[in-house]
Amino acid sequence: MYQQQSSSDADIDVLQEGALRIPLPDEEAELAFHRNMANVAAAQAQKAEMLDDPQSSVVEAYEQQLEQISESYRTSLEGFAGDEYETLARAYVAGERDDGLAAMAAYLSEAIWRLQQMITVSEMSFFPVILRYPHCCVINIRFASTHATRNAVRYESPEHLAEEPDSTYAETYYHESILSQQQAAESIRSTASILRDEFPDPRTTAFEDRRTGGVVSAFGRRGSEFSSALERVEPNPDRFEDAGDEPELVTPSPVAEQTEQTWLPRDATLL
Repeated sequence: MYQQQSSSDADIDVLQEGALRIPLPDEEAELAFHRNMANVAAAQAQKAEMLDDPQSSVVEAYEQQLEQISESYRTSLEGFAGDEYETLARAYVAGERDDGLAAMAAYLSEAIWRLQQMITVSEMSFFPVILRYPHCCVINIRFASTHATRNAVRYESPEHLAEEPDSTYAETYYHESILSQQQAAESIRSTASILRDEFPDPRTTAFEDRRTGGVVSAFGRRGSEFSSALERVEPNPDRFEDAGDEPELVTPSPVAEQTEQTWLPRDATLL
């Protein structure tokens, strides 16, 4: 199993403590959540456009998505904790604070750090579940010991090859690689619209049409092969009675457990 060193140099893995519940008590909070998810959708769409362009780099497409997701977490942290979120994260991991705000800081900071490692770490997938409930959202950040889930679209990156292919096969390989990228782009482009549909703008969408939503996604790589998947999921709208007073760590939803069983290969585990 991949052994990660926490961004806070502590022997604690806050991501293994569960999922992060964030209150959405009013339209302002809902709008902030919507904008964050809209940015994630935009990153997905941009990735598709880059993969569809033979002149673009697969590496750059992959890295921009990692950075955009990381930036969405930073935006959430700054909205709740300001510029001091790293201090709060360290205090939580050190056992000096146990409140929800510090837990959120530690949870998302660890996610940001791990996403940065994915630029160089192979054989690993980012595997989150994002659920919208009537008065809150739940982010279940997971990393899996596999580069591709069962239902993922796969595509090839010649620039990640350890060595050049045999000259008799090189032209065919590069042609097939470009084709795989373009096919992946078509699939990834459609998933951007799923994100927009599941987390709509509260200013233009009636509450009954936005009270619940959810997605599970995964992407990663092994050597020169990349993968990506995203699907709509349905949360239980009655799980939480209210918005809650502050962010808190909660147990993963049944949706998270189900997708772990149905998406991951038999030999894969959560990290």
